[in-house]
Amino acid sequence: MVYPLGYFQHQRDCKHKQQERASRIATLPAPYLLPILQQDRDLLEKPIEELVQDVHKQLVSPIDILRTYGKVAVKAHHKTNCLTEVMIPQAEKWAKNDVNLEGPLAGIPVSLKDTIIVGGFDATVGYSRYANKPFPEDGPMVRLLKDAGAVPYVKTNIPITLLSFESTNDVWGRCTNPHNSKYSPGGSTGGESALLAFGGGRIGVGSDVAGSVRVPAHFSGIYSLRCSTGRWPKLGTNTSMPGQEGIPSVYSPMSRTLGDLTYFTRSLISMKPWKYDHSVHPIEWNAEAESQAMEKKILRVGVLRDDGVVTPSPACTRALDQVVSALRAEGHEIVEADPPSPYEALVIASQLLLADGTETFRSFFRTGEWDDPGAAIMRFYIKLPSPIRYLHYLWVKYIRRDDVWAGLLRAWRPKTVTEQWKLVAQRELYKARWHAWWENDAQLDVLLTVPNATPAVPHDGMKQAVSSCGYTFLFNLLDYTSGVLPVTRVDQSLDQLPKSFRLSSLNGVARGAYVHYDATKMHGLPVGVQVVGQRLQEEKVLSIMQRIEDALDRRGGKYELMAIE
Repeated sequence: MVYPLGYFQHQRDCKHKQQERASRIATLPAPYLLPILQQDRDLLEKPIEELVQDVHKQLVSPIDILRTYGKVAVKAHHKTNCLTEVMIPQAEKWAKNDVNLEGPLAGIPVSLKDTIIVGGFDATVGYSRYANKPFPEDGPMVRLLKDAGAVPYVKTNIPITLLSFESTNDVWGRCTNPHNSKYSPGGSTGGESALLAFGGGRIGVGSDVAGSVRVPAHFSGIYSLRCSTGRWPKLGTNTSMPGQEGIPSVYSPMSRTLGDLTYFTRSLISMKPWKYDHSVHPIEWNAEAESQAMEKKILRVGVLRDDGVVTPSPACTRALDQVVSALRAEGHEIVEADPPSPYEALVIASQLLLADGTETFRSFFRTGEWDDPGAAIMRFYIKLPSPIRYLHYLWVKYIRRDDVWAGLLRAWRPKTVTEQWKLVAQRELYKARWHAWWENDAQLDVLLTVPNATPAVPHDGMKQAVSSCGYTFLFNLLDYTSGVLPVTRVDQSLDQLPKSFRLSSLNGVARGAYVHYDATKMHGLPVGVQVVGQRLQEEKVLSIMQRIEDALDRRGGKYELMAIE
């Protein structure tokens, strides 16, 4: 649609979706608009495994669970703008008629990233072009969840393009961090992390192509697991980059507690998701691997303290040190990791992800539609005429003497098919080097590192920090299982930058990250740690995450969840 017709249609569709959401909330049944009572709090404190047992024994009704979490979800939305599609009235019908109340998730409300297809609702991906086009039936992932007994009840906010650690778009507006409204809850699954951190749900589903379930967990203070490709279903979703498989996006679980994360993952895999989705490997839950990781007396734990691109901030370093100290005190072997260059992975992964020159995600924009500032910066560099891009590269490399930023800039351009194939070959060779290092040199049980160099970015901060994603993006390229658990919060007295710190001395990627680091302004924001296993090691990673949390708890350092208001 040509300007100005496309612009006016964009405005109408955005206004309609926001009015529709407001109307759905305002007209909810009375129980969803009442204050939180003590009986609600008793239910909110129960792990989902206990709630499922109560449903099986008919001690609690799925409707009561839904109404309790639904009322907190509404409060979370009023504070953070985390919700997109509000499906609660339909969810009451599903809880009575459609879900399997004998399943492993019987009666448990599950929130979904906006991209996931639910029959009767849109999956806008933040684009107005997709607004007011409801899908006729549930996608395979939602059918699987309902067959497990789960009750989808809300969908959650995202960034347009799905390529940002923020969650803002014209259709639904800006999602904020529940701990501090001036900061992002993360992205691209930021609405999910805001909802779960606030307490408006216990389990949810997001997706991750460069850190999109792990960074939100780190920014908002929740738990997430980036599953390896083929372990969690992905059919029945909409996306901003259909066909992009250089760095495959994976759907994965998120939760408010670690126990719920493990139970949710185990329960879904027990449903044999490969029967719903051909892309899922037919791999049963490995209880033996789970117990072995829990019982092994001494773990060999690698620590990646610096990726050679952006040195972690004082707050993130302190969280990592806290975990290392707790594990060392319990007798585990700590190894300083020196793997194949993480910077090389960032160069390869960024080229693969943007091999189309940003054309695909831009093709869904309408005239006047707001663009994520980080994605816009990537497009700006990619679309520079070749002679100008090369001159800029020379200036960055030889005048500014910034090899890191120069190496990324030089590679940012659309790729031919031949070039893309060569990049895939480089990716596979790099993965082989990591495998050899892990198995033969390091011989690790697990690797620890930060999820991001800094805590949450302020709104629109991704304009500068767009390339500072290496600590998560690395493991997307490797396809390694990796989880995030919250460890501490930013402390304005402990986490200040040293007086010797100079922003001008940093490379371009690090400068973009550190320009927003301010321990005083960030005081109280969550800080997490990333726990990494090899490919398809979900059971092992979850078990070691539990051992880490137990070690922190024994030393008085377990993270305290945000209290439900």
